[in-house]
Amino acid sequence: MTKNVNLADTGRMDIAAYLLAAGALWFVLAFHLLPALLAGLLVHELVYVVAERLPLKALKNSRAKLIAVAMLTIFVVTLLIAVSMGVLAFFHSGAGSLSALLGKLAAILDQSKAMLPAAIQAHIPPDSETLQQNLVAWLRAHIPEVQGFGKEAATVTARVLVGMIVGALVSLHVVQHGHVRGPLASALLARAERLAQAFRRVVFAQVKISFINTLFTLVYLSVVLPLAGIHLPLVKTMTAITFILGLIPVVGNLISNAVIVIVSLGMSIQVAIASLVFLVLIHKLEYFLNARIVGERINARAWELLLAMLLMEAAFGLSGVIAAPIYYAYLKAELTEKKLL
Repeated sequence: MTKNVNLADTGRMDIAAYLLAAGALWFVLAFHLLPALLAGLLVHELVYVVAERLPLKALKNSRAKLIAVAMLTIFVVTLLIAVSMGVLAFFHSGAGSLSALLGKLAAILDQSKAMLPAAIQAHIPPDSETLQQNLVAWLRAHIPEVQGFGKEAATVTARVLVGMIVGALVSLHVVQHGHVRGPLASALLARAERLAQAFRRVVFAQVKISFINTLFTLVYLSVVLPLAGIHLPLVKTMTAITFILGLIPVVGNLISNAVIVIVSLGMSIQVAIASLVFLVLIHKLEYFLNARIVGERINARAWELLLAMLLMEAAFGLSGVIAAPIYYAYLKAELTEKKLL
């Protein structure tokens, strides 16, 4: 009789943990806390991955192990902040000026209007001065929204920093022993560990895919085109954008590819077509890599991930697209663990 009661209690705790986990994941997207969640998971998983490769298990003293993990956590957080600041500095520098790239895109589109249908040309300003005047007028009419962009950027930055701190504290808590957890806390911990595993599988796989995609793009921009006598401007900036946006499945590559095609259009329509063909081939390769790398790690086919991203985008917008692979991997892991799939 006691065994049946314990099993029943365990089942209720599991159900409660599932409901709380589902509510928390919905809350993260509904209240725009995804940057904080991703930052926390990134810190936690980087500490975990590095710690697994260090001889920390040889430390018998729990205090020494805690100090070692604390130092490792501080190093990881500092490194992430330094990398983020380095990326921002690169895009503000002369070598990778993002404003120069945007200006170049605007100039190319302005020069290429003659190639566009008359119906589209009617909606494009005749010159850059008119475009600037329209932009100033729009800014004056939307001052509250523009001010909100700055506030939103500050809010996102603060949430990312808080998320990193929470991830660091969780990493320290994991190495501490002697804590007695109740059944609900244990069930919630199991959900959190499974979510962290899903994040590790998806994100690290996506980094690998983005690196391969960026490598091919760099070879095309820096080797193939120059051998043909074509030298595109701002190659470093486009390469960096390709890698960063490549971390966002599908959507990121569409944006970076559009940038490369437009810059190629500034050289000639033939170069733009060649770039488009090359990028389509890269997209086919990425589709295959997604099916092999991400799909194998989370036991999902490429069409499943695309469907999950479509549904999540409809519900939560861009945040849903970014979260979809992680959420879907977590859901599938939970269902597989219960032998429902």
